[in-house]
Amino acid sequence: MSEPFYITTAISYPNGKPHIGHAYEAIAADAMARFQRAKGRDVRLVTGTDEHGLKMVQTARAAGAETLAYADEMSGYFRQMCDDLNISYDAFVRTTEPRHKAASVALWEAMEVNGDLYLDRYEGWYSVRDEAFYDESELIDGADGAKLSPQGTPVEWTTEETWFFRLSKYQDKLLALYRDHPNFIRPESRRNEVVRFVEGGLKDLSVSRTSFDWGVPVPGSDGHVMYVWVDALTTYMTGVGFPDREGDWARFWPADVHLIGKDIVRFHTVYWPAFLMSANLPLPKQVFGHGFLLAKGEKMSKSLGNVVDPMALAERFGVDQLRYFLLREISFGQDGSYSEEAIVNRVNAELANSFGNLAQRTLSQIFKNCDGALPRIHGHTDEDQALFDTVGTAVSKTMRTAFADFALSQAAEAWISAVFACNAYIDAQAPWALRKTDVARMETVLGTLYICIAQLAVAIAPIIPESSGRLLDQMGIADELRTYDAIATHWYSPLAESEFRLEQPKGLFPRLELSGEA
Repeated sequence: MSEPFYITTAISYPNGKPHIGHAYEAIAADAMARFQRAKGRDVRLVTGTDEHGLKMVQTARAAGAETLAYADEMSGYFRQMCDDLNISYDAFVRTTEPRHKAASVALWEAMEVNGDLYLDRYEGWYSVRDEAFYDESELIDGADGAKLSPQGTPVEWTTEETWFFRLSKYQDKLLALYRDHPNFIRPESRRNEVVRFVEGGLKDLSVSRTSFDWGVPVPGSDGHVMYVWVDALTTYMTGVGFPDREGDWARFWPADVHLIGKDIVRFHTVYWPAFLMSANLPLPKQVFGHGFLLAKGEKMSKSLGNVVDPMALAERFGVDQLRYFLLREISFGQDGSYSEEAIVNRVNAELANSFGNLAQRTLSQIFKNCDGALPRIHGHTDEDQALFDTVGTAVSKTMRTAFADFALSQAAEAWISAVFACNAYIDAQAPWALRKTDVARMETVLGTLYICIAQLAVAIAPIIPESSGRLLDQMGIADELRTYDAIATHWYSPLAESEFRLEQPKGLFPRLELSGEA
């Protein structure tokens, strides 16, 4: 049986429609999932929506809607975004589902059995927007003297009866976790921030609310609903069948990686492992906090009017084109910026002019000069072998290592460098001229390019799956050859023996234009 791999996105809060940051995270997680599948692993990708909490109640009320009806509508937009962006999720979990409530109650009861929950009174600062509690020492002063959270969101003084979780009990265990498993939090800059926070001392955490009832009811405690982060984090276990300890749970838990934004690292690396320790459940292997996506260098916000609908970008430029740009342009884990100009320039230069044009002119010559039959190779020259070595190193070593290390932009960079090498090779070998002087050499050159293009199409498929799939279909590449193991071998023989014949090739990437261009 193939080795399991479990990856999750953050569970999106649907108090508004998805923005480009949600799309970026989903695309990155999907590329990682597709890469692991191409390695032959049994992959589970889970995403979903976190629909409880006071913020949802207030947003629904402002929209004149019932909270559940509003959650139904907004969650639908997130699912549609995933479908439209070709996100290959295996489960989409909503926190309002009965199966998720059962999972949350099971986690709560396990923490209670361990003696880590107690009833007391909470007085302190709370941010409705962040659904988070903050210590006085963490607050910052706003422009008008008002207190703000570290994220710059409004806070209010809250007093109510609440259940507390003995977070302070787990301070030393958490520090030991970070020390003994240095890759539990990545990248390193996020790990350092969390370690400093925990070393500063942990206070017990308020984990229930009585001021509203939109949430998972606390078992045996009328009037209390679970703190939204207890509920939301449990989604990762709901997605693999918890509280059932058999089946998918036994196969996939603990998660290999939670992929999240850097602004919610604390919840995932302090609260979440402490909850799981309390419940005597295995901890996820890694939490990766990626950076923010900036619009022309500015953080997106409704007040600035620069929040972008990712589906408008996908419709304007193409799904694969958007996926490629985001993962190629931004060093994963760091903040990155985008603009329409940058998308157009990157996609035209690399997908249209380089890879698309390489495939089009190679396949067109095979169709025209070889009657569509796969060209035979009549012995390699040093130039041929050098190209095989360059492409082979890129797809079988550099890209595999980069993908496995979440260095998605480095994987794309290695890929495009190999594409450039193929273009330099076809220009130097000039098969269109060889047709008149040395047909056997022409066939060798085109056969060499055919193999390299197929390898490159398989290797980049996690990032541009639809375009790669169309190209591989045109080229007659069988499904069993569309894996990372296959492209690591010399695979010309099964192609040559397939008796496949090319049809007139179709272009992959039409050139993009900026708005207003002729």
